Amino acid sequence: MAVIHKTTMQPTKLELLTEWLPTRAWHTGGEARPARVGGFRLDDPAGEVGIEFMVVTDGEGDEATAYLVPLTYRGEPLDGAEHALVGTSEHGVLGTRWIYDGTHDPVLAAQLHALLTGRAQAQAQSLTDAPDLTVAVSPVPADGTAAAELVRVTDGPDHTDVVVRTADAAAPLTLRVRRVLGAGTDLAPGDGGGVTAEWRLPDGTAVRGVFAVAGTGTGS
Repeated sequence: MAVIHKTTMQPTKLELLTEWLPTRAWHTGGEARPARVGGFRLDDPAGEVGIEFMVVTDGEGDEATAYLVPLTYRGEPLDGAEHALVGTSEHGVLGTRWIYDGTHDPVLAAQLHALLTGRAQAQAQSLTDAPDLTVAVSPVPADGTAAAELVRVTDGPDHTDVVVRTADAAAPLTLRVRRVLGAGTDLAPGDGGGVTAEWRLPDGTAVRGVFAVAGTGTGS
């Protein structure tokens, strides 16, 4: 169970994202001024890695774009993931945290697979031990109970494909994480499963759309 500490981070997550977002192929361009508008968390069974699916908007009014930014928080560097480092921050309770683009983190990949196969529960973004019941999952069949291993990650123009495999699966599975979110979107008939969740528009209106999909509809 992840414990949410009411404390400070220096620099803040949004300050780090202000520098990082414009470096992404799926960012619409220009200077970033991200505002957090939604998301949820997943628990790391080992209790070591923080996992957050953060939604930020960037832009003004009707021109604002909503981005999904999965992040992981670690107490030490993740070997071989220097390219995925968003930055480091000093946490008021936990000390230095290494913050990564979570699509490249094997712990997030395993837990996203667990969510999509009905073996994990989405948690509230800012509360400890509080399931987020607004997150809806259309599950895909699970091949056994083995944890998924990260195979590879590929960025697209508006998504990131996270390919995972379990020891007892016949073939890898692609989990497509939507980077640019669309309000009102839903799972397509060809999608084997997926996750939909909520965020807020700049005017405060709550909307929901697809965060991630798995199966033939991903183009995997």
